[in-house]
Amino acid sequence: MKKGYSFSAVALSLVLSMLVVDPVWATTSTDLQEKQNKLEQEEQALKNQKKDLEKQKKESQKNLNNANGKVNSIAEAQGQTKEAIDETSNTIVDMIADIDLIKEQIEKAEAQIEVKKAEYEAAKEKEDTLYEAMKQRVKYMYEQGETSYLQILLTASNYSDVLSKAQYAEQIYEYDRNKLEEYIEAKKAADTAKKQLEEEKAELETAKYELEEEQKAMEEVLAQYKAKYSDYEVKLAKAKQDAAIYTAQIKSQQSSMAALQKQIESKQNEVNETKKAAQAAREAEEAERKRQAEEAAEKSKSESGGGGGDSGESSQSGGSKNSSPPPAPSGGGSGSNIASYACQFVGNPYVSGGTSLTNGADCSGFVFSVYKAFGISVPRTSWEQGNYGREVSYSEAQPGDVIYYGGHVGIYIGGGQIVHASTQKTGIKYSSAMYRPIICVRRFV
Repeated sequence: MKKGYSFSAVALSLVLSMLVVDPVWATTSTDLQEKQNKLEQEEQALKNQKKDLEKQKKESQKNLNNANGKVNSIAEAQGQTKEAIDETSNTIVDMIADIDLIKEQIEKAEAQIEVKKAEYEAAKEKEDTLYEAMKQRVKYMYEQGETSYLQILLTASNYSDVLSKAQYAEQIYEYDRNKLEEYIEAKKAADTAKKQLEEEKAELETAKYELEEEQKAMEEVLAQYKAKYSDYEVKLAKAKQDAAIYTAQIKSQQSSMAALQKQIESKQNEVNETKKAAQAAREAEEAERKRQAEEAAEKSKSESGGGGGDSGESSQSGGSKNSSPPPAPSGGGSGSNIASYACQFVGNPYVSGGTSLTNGADCSGFVFSVYKAFGISVPRTSWEQGNYGREVSYSEAQPGDVIYYGGHVGIYIGGGQIVHASTQKTGIKYSSAMYRPIICVRRFV
């Protein structure tokens, strides 16, 4: 009897202490139950708000991922255009150098033509002079007839002198003929060299013209590349702006969700306190009913002289569920196996947006598919891959690590080399790991 009365008093005291928080209402277990139901409804409403925000945040995250994907794709395409601009610019520089060299060769040929022209004129002048002298001698001999030979014989002192003077006359004729032939040959040689040089000059001028035309065409291509690059600048700025907007939305949604979570936790505390108060009130009321029943039974027993009763206590126990953590992602393959596997596809094509290791992939699609072959799931875009896994320093880089260059990724294969889907022109190839400034090195396995 005393034991039951003591329990009831303690329970009532506990209920009263709980009701101090809200003395206006909730004085019975029924009132407390109503309050609990109302608080649970408010808690559920807050959870629904949070659920809606989580849905909005998920959509914003999806939009952000798409925007970042656009940023990476545009940056990658812009990088390829920059490579094309550099390559075209270098080609034009080489063309200009070739044109300057041809100009020098043309100037040299013109100088040589002038030299040969002078040689030709000199030989022709000598030929004309000698020819005129020979004509005068022949004319004189013709006019004199045989007199000149007779004079030579008459003036000779002896037979030997006659022969000597006759031989002298023949030598004069022979000399004239030889010199004339010599000048004629010199004139022909000079003329032939001049014509050959003029032909070479014409060929050089043709080559110069063709190179200048090619230069004009390349400059038009360069202008198109530069216009395309500028267009990418605009698109890139827009994509980055969209990404910034979605990032701000996500931050705002996260802040709102955090505030809602605090409200939910506060409401849960109120629900738990009210639940405890309601439970205590029910126990107190039950104890009071038992006490009253025991008093009635005792009174009836004393009045009837018999009977008895038992009093008992009931307890409730609850259980909690312990959910085991989800299993680790499946997948195998060491870094060296991944690097070795990736090297099999060197020479295969680069395709923007592609993920086929045989038919064509872009840089991030290549990394994505190589890891996928080992059952390892990695993000699709280069920007996401540049933030995935854990970062290691370049000095600690191991085969299979992914090197991020900002808009481009490649798989490190050791020895300071990477394998990557480079450009449409080169496809999948090997390169020095330091061919571009490294942003970070990521390890996925």
